[in-house]
Amino acid sequence: MFDHSSENCIPPGSSQSDIEMLAPQKLEEEKQLGTVGLRERLRHFTWAWYTLTMSGGGLAVLIINQPFAFDGLREIGIAVYILNLIFFALVCSTMAIRFILHGNLLESLRHDREGLFFPTFWLSIATIICGLSKYFGEESSDTFQYVLEALFWIYCACTLLVAIIQYSFVFSYHKYGLQTMMPSWILPAFPVMLSGTIASVIGEQQPARAALPIIGAGVTFQGLGFSISFMMYAHYIGRLMESGLPHSDHRPGMFICVGPPAFTALALVGMSKGLPEDFKLLHDAHALEDGRILELISISSGVFLWALSFWFFCLAFIAVIRSPPKAFHLNWWAMVFPNTGFTLATITLGKALNSNGVKGVGSAMSICIVCMYIFVFINNVRAVLRKEIMYPGKDEDVSD
Repeated sequence: MFDHSSENCIPPGSSQSDIEMLAPQKLEEEKQLGTVGLRERLRHFTWAWYTLTMSGGGLAVLIINQPFAFDGLREIGIAVYILNLIFFALVCSTMAIRFILHGNLLESLRHDREGLFFPTFWLSIATIICGLSKYFGEESSDTFQYVLEALFWIYCACTLLVAIIQYSFVFSYHKYGLQTMMPSWILPAFPVMLSGTIASVIGEQQPARAALPIIGAGVTFQGLGFSISFMMYAHYIGRLMESGLPHSDHRPGMFICVGPPAFTALALVGMSKGLPEDFKLLHDAHALEDGRILELISISSGVFLWALSFWFFCLAFIAVIRSPPKAFHLNWWAMVFPNTGFTLATITLGKALNSNGVKGVGSAMSICIVCMYIFVFINNVRAVLRKEIMYPGKDEDVSD
């Protein structure tokens, strides 16, 4: 006997098409009653969750690069690095569960909004490689350096494919109005750009045989990523001039523009410092002088790019302060990761210029980054508990 008072009751004789038509209605009723289950919430666990792990990895790298170290700083950094690895494993596992339960992997990659966040997975990988080198590579064996070298080349190949294939797909299957341009359009070029950042970190530890090809590839791919980003900036500035600032909920994403020039400045200075000491033995008698010239050019270029990053930071900061976001979105993590690159660039330039004042500014910025990470992390957890994210209609799997 049927219980006609039950909302889950399906009328006798209903066809499969009738049942499929009732499913969205049932989901809408569940949303109104606040009873959406965990299985359905997992459907909305998007690629944007990797913004959490890329920010945590960036924070770990920032800690170990502090210009004024103190006892226990390295241990704190290792703890942050390992905790971020745990978060990364949890996010990967949850994403896998989502795709197993709902089978929407390709759909997520093809989505006009969620798909743009797929590169944050590779950005997380970049920070993990950098942290691996910084925390465990200084006094490691030759085998460990071979592993880092292999990881670098694999990363370069994969992220180059991401930049080519994802943009080719976007250009072919999606139509974006320039008046809606957001910095997230830059994300597919971001991972390949961080090849230069990885090269600047691991190049100094590599033997000359491996260091020169790594630094050469780093300059190449850093230039590719930044060039794509710079072209996107033209559309972004035009969108701001024509349509004004984005909605308050999207304004934290404006900090994404801080990243490309900051990471490029960081990479150029770091790679010039990473040239092997026996560089002169590999070429001619003037190679040592040429290396010093390259270092001076990289520092000058780094200061030039730092100023551009600072300008984008000020624009985003003023926009967010004038109209703070009303609800949490995962784009809040853009207030952490790109600014981590900005802070690292400041510290690196301070060391290159041997300026205690600049290094002190970098230390103060680092404290702000730590506070911002804690602030965003707490709000991220609260948003999950309050069903502000991982909920139908509230995540990056919904088109703007």
